[in-house]
Amino acid sequence: MRGSSSAPTGRVVDIVELLSQPRNRQMRFSDIADELGQTQGTAHAILKTLSDRGWVTRDPTTKSFELGPMLSLIAASLNTARPLAHVAREAARRLARTLDMPVSVVEVAGDELLITAFESPAHNPLQEAVTDRIPYLPPFGVAFAAWDTTEAQRNWITRGGAGDTDLERRLRAVLTRTRDRGYDVDWMTPALAQIAHALGAISVDTLPAGLRPIIDQLRVELASGLVDDELTGEDRTVATISAPALDDAGHTRLILGVHPMLAMSAPDIDHVAQQLLKEIRTLVSDTRG
Repeated sequence: MRGSSSAPTGRVVDIVELLSQPRNRQMRFSDIADELGQTQGTAHAILKTLSDRGWVTRDPTTKSFELGPMLSLIAASLNTARPLAHVAREAARRLARTLDMPVSVVEVAGDELLITAFESPAHNPLQEAVTDRIPYLPPFGVAFAAWDTTEAQRNWITRGGAGDTDLERRLRAVLTRTRDRGYDVDWMTPALAQIAHALGAISVDTLPAGLRPIIDQLRVELASGLVDDELTGEDRTVATISAPALDDAGHTRLILGVHPMLAMSAPDIDHVAQQLLKEIRTLVSDTRG
C-alpha cells in the first residue's frame, strides 16, 4: 500500500506482535519497553489502552502481560473472514501426515513473507528453526513472484538484482520457468537461508556508505545461486517444494510449501509436487464452493 505509515500505530502493533511470540507471551512492562526501544511513557499508555480494550491482560501476581480475550474473539472470526487461510491450514496438516514432512502456509504482507501456519510431523525438529517473517526478495518468494502482478514482479526482481541487469534478466527467466512447471523447488541450505534472511532484513539506508555495495553484492551472489539451480539427473537435498493457491485473476493468495530436507531425485520431487498441487486444487475448490 502506498503512502506514509503511522509510527504511533506501528508501536501498538509492535507490542501485540511481541506478545504473540511463544517465548514472549508473559512479559513485564519494563521488558516490553526495553525490547522495543520505547519510552516508558509510550509503552505504559499503549498497554493501558490495550488492557482497557481486552487486547492484553496483566497478571496481578507476576505483573506480566499476555494477549487478552479480545484477540481470541478476533482469531475465532478468521475462519469465516479468511476462509482460504483456514482451509490452507487444514491442507497443510493433511499433507504433513501424508508425506511425513513439514508443511507451511505462507502469505505476503507488504515487503515480507509471513509463515501463518506450520504443520510438522512430531519427530521432525525443523519447526524449531522456522522464522515467522522472511523478506520478500530474491532468493525468497519465487512461488509468489512467479504468479504476481507485472509491477510486483518488477519490484521483486529489482530488489534482488541490485542494479545487475544480467541477473535481473535471469531472475525473470526463473519466474517464467517456475510458472511453466507449476511449482518452485528450493535447494537452499538452512545456513544459507539464515544468511539470506539476515541480509534481507538489513536496510541499506542505515549502513555506512562503504558497506552498502558489499551488502548489495552479497545479495546478488545469493540471488545468483537461485537462478543457477534447476532440476537435474542427480539427487540433491531439497529444502522446499512450494506452489501457489491462485485467485480468480490468477494471482497468488498464499503458498503451500513442503520441506523435505532430504536428498531427492527429479522423479521424487515431482511426486511430492503432484501431491502438493492436488491438495491446493482441492483447497481452492472448497473455498470457492
